[in-house]
Amino acid sequence: MIEFNFLKKVNLRNRKKFRFFLQQVCKREGFSLQNLSIVFCSDEALLKINRQHLGHDFYTDIITFDYSTKKEDIFGELLISVDRVFENAKQFSTTKERELHRVIFHGLLHLFGYKDKTPKDKTQMRQKEEQYLKSYFK
Repeated sequence: MIEFNFLKKVNLRNRKKFRFFLQQVCKREGFSLQNLSIVFCSDEALLKINRQHLGHDFYTDIITFDYSTKKEDIFGELLISVDRVFENAKQFSTTKERELHRVIFHGLLHLFGYKDKTPKDKTQMRQKEEQYLKSYFK
């Protein structure tokens, strides 16, 4: 099950198509999608969560929480700052829609176990994000 929660309004088109695509990504990566909650919120809301749960005092575009009890299952929550995503879209000269999807793929990749702390990990993460963006927006 995939649910979208809008604490901040964002235009997420073709939700049925996107849900199906996310399920296919999970299968392709060798995971079973059990429950994925995607929450769209403001910078301030995500900053508060970042401080409380991670001890980080900075804005971010996404925070991923993994609640899975089995390695092969996806059960998680993606908290997304719509404000940050839209700022990133301007900064990286891309559309808001494309950047929003990139961030969702990024969070899902974290649930698969991909990391982004080292340069090598970041490169791999970006390649996967681009792969799924190209496949989704073809």
